[in-house]
Parts: sequence; C-alpha cells; structure tokens
Amino acid sequence: MDKVDNIQGKHFSITDPKGVNTVIYQVYKTEKEFLKDYPKYTVERLEHIEEIRGDFNKKTFYVEDPSKDGNMLVILSFGQDKVVINTGMLLNDEVKITKKPTPFKFTTLYSEKDEDYKEFMYTPNFKRPISIIDPETTEEIKPTLYFDEKTEEIKGKCKIKPYKSYFVFEIRDGE
Repeated sequence: MDKVDNIQGKHFSITDPKGVNTVIYQVYKTEKEFLKDYPKYTVERLEHIEEIRGDFNKKTFYVEDPSKDGNMLVILSFGQDKVVINTGMLLNDEVKITKKPTPFKFTTLYSEKDEDYKEFMYTPNFKRPISIIDPETTEEIKPTLYFDEKTEEIKGKCKIKPYKSYFVFEIRDGE
C-alpha cells in the first residue's frame, strides 16, 4: 500500500525539474480573540514524500486539516541563486495558483558574527510568524525555546551560521 494512502486529509503533487527544490507552507490566520497575544499570520511547513523519476522529482504534499473554505499556501521554489514565490489555495481536491499578489516580506539574513540569533514570538503549536530557510538545502532552521525574563514570555530563537545567507519570509496584511 502506498504511504500516501494511509494519510488522512488532502494531498497533492508537484514535479520539480533537476536543480529546483520546492517547499510549501500553509498559512494560518489567527482567530480574533487571540490577536493580542499572537501574530496575525503564522506559517507551517507541509510534510511531503518524494519520488525520483529520471531528471524530475515528484513531491506529494499533505494538508492535515483541510478547510472547506480552502487552505492558503505559500509555494517556494529554490533554484540556482534564486527563489520563485507563488501563492495558492487548496480548495476541495485542487490547488489553484492565485493571480492577485500576496504581500510578502522576505529578505536575506546574513551575519559575520560567530554566534547570531534571530528571535521571534513563540506560539504553543510551534507555528511561527516567520520562517528561516537555508537556500542550499531548503531545510528550515529549527528554533530553540527560552524564557525571556525581561518580558516574562516564552520565545524562540534560531541560530544562524556566520558567512552564510538564509532566506527569511513573513506573511503580512496588504495594508
């Protein structure tokens, strides 16, 4: 039995050509009652399985909690020295790429310090307002949690390596 057949929820596939590595994030909008304590939007990377077919890499992505109103997706395709950003919506059994641009804040993170950290607000479900990605491996930099005694909050921090560039993105309102 295929591994995907055992998964509940929705799944869809994309095919990357050689030299391209696509990762997909689901965007969550925070409920109004939690907005004073959490960022308006958080992101979570979708799990996937891969199947190599010649010079192509077929990836099947999984959405655990499909919404009847659709699930907003951020599609990042990493290639040679560039990132192509698309947004889409998983609606019913189909992914539709949006025509209206989604407001992104993205940048390259770089430091020459031996130990440098990027901090962000912690959310109990580990969804974060930002994502830091190593563009060479497309792996996400995982946070370490700590207690900030000044603000008396639990926060996360991601350790970045010196002399290395990272891709960082955040979802914001279009205002």
